[in-house]
Amino acid sequence: MAKQSTAQIIGKRLLGAIPSVIGVIVVTFLLTRALPGDPAAFFAGPAATAEAIAEVRVTLGLDQPLLAQFFIYIGELVRGDLGVSLTTGQTVVYDLTTRLPASLELTLAGLVFAIALALPLGILAATRPNSWVDHGVRLLATAGVSLPTFFTGLFLVYVLYYKLGIAPAPLGRLDLLHSAPPQITGLYLIDSLLAGDLELFGVAAAQLFLPTVTLGLFALAPLARVTRASMLGMLSSDFIRTARASGFPPRQVLFGYAFRNAMLPVITTLGVVFSFLLGANILVEKVFAWPGIGSYAVEALVASDYAPIQGFILTMALLYVVLNLLIDLLYVVIDPRAGVQG
Repeated sequence: MAKQSTAQIIGKRLLGAIPSVIGVIVVTFLLTRALPGDPAAFFAGPAATAEAIAEVRVTLGLDQPLLAQFFIYIGELVRGDLGVSLTTGQTVVYDLTTRLPASLELTLAGLVFAIALALPLGILAATRPNSWVDHGVRLLATAGVSLPTFFTGLFLVYVLYYKLGIAPAPLGRLDLLHSAPPQITGLYLIDSLLAGDLELFGVAAAQLFLPTVTLGLFALAPLARVTRASMLGMLSSDFIRTARASGFPPRQVLFGYAFRNAMLPVITTLGVVFSFLLGANILVEKVFAWPGIGSYAVEALVASDYAPIQGFILTMALLYVVLNLLIDLLYVVIDPRAGVQG
């Protein structure tokens, strides 16, 4: 059987994701309609009369039957119209595109921080099983996965900002004395470098430090544990013992053979952790006043604002589909045998 090409793998994964996306659209629509509160009453104001609220409900289309509302929603999705947020007065597409870079920058920074620590710690623990290093890594992993992200964030703010004064105030992506760089990617670290503004890069990095550590500690735990377990399995396998007996250098055996073959379960965990971080950063954004889509969704949820909640969940679902596609392609890159046989 011939191995499928990369384009065929991508096409097959995209076709397989269509039912998931349809299910997300249907479930999101129904769940948002089940939220407590009346968006028409919120939009009309606390002093509005029943007649005014009824007029607003007609304007928003909430007087239509549920099935009619669903088909209206599908038609708007096809046109790329996610509606208008009642809380901000802007279109949901505008709100999401302006806030999504902040969430992505925070999530990616937390993931990079976690990978930079988890992989070396997992390898170190696997090469020294039952040592104090191994016990320390397992203790760190247990603490990281047990502590809620909002507690970790508040603790870091209290110690590093309030007590020691070595971290900036948790006031968002930049302090009050600096303005955003010219928008190219929406990621302040990259945009400030592209603009050649190293001072702004330092300020943005300083503001990003505490929320990154908060998210990174949460992501570090599962990555370190899976890396350790996968490396332990590989180091005790027959082909590693054969490689050592054949006189291969220890570094080549460890990284060239054991670590490469241990990467597949780590990448699977990496995808799951990334999706968890997209949800966990909601609390982190509230703690650090980070203007991302997580805090945007929370504000919309409190106000029973349907459109932003639907747009947020749909965006997260599409990001998850893209992430799974990238993981499938990484499988093929790391181990060509993972390619689907056609």
